[in-house]
Amino acid sequence: QVQLVESGGGLVQTGGSLRLSCAASGRTDAMGWFRQAPGKEREFVAAARWTGGGTFYKDSVKGRFTISGDNAKNTVSLQMNSLKPEDTAVYYCAALRGIMASMTLRAPSAYSYWGQGTQVTVSS
Repeated sequence: QVQLVESGGGLVQTGGSLRLSCAASGRTDAMGWFRQAPGKEREFVAAARWTGGGTFYKDSVKGRFTISGDNAKNTVSLQMNSLKPEDTAVYYCAALRGIMASMTLRAPSAYSYWGQGTQVTVSS
């Protein structure tokens, strides 16, 4: 069993920046971030794959968000710049073990481990 502990989040004005961090208690093969706004389904934001390499992003955050991580330390961060009100949501860290194709990493069902979530609010 892998436990995920998130930190970061908060309230920021439009155009501002926030950084989310997540630490896993055990080995992982990929870690990602998802978000869920009220009344909406949980959606993929970004992922980093340790086994096989690569980082992957939701189209609407490309160029604004950057995912980075340390495989040896089982940590992942999400630097969010140029934030918009539509980025407001609860953000969840997720992790998995196993080799996954890049498209599969975008599906919540691919992940076995989840953090508790952290609120990000962008005011207009």
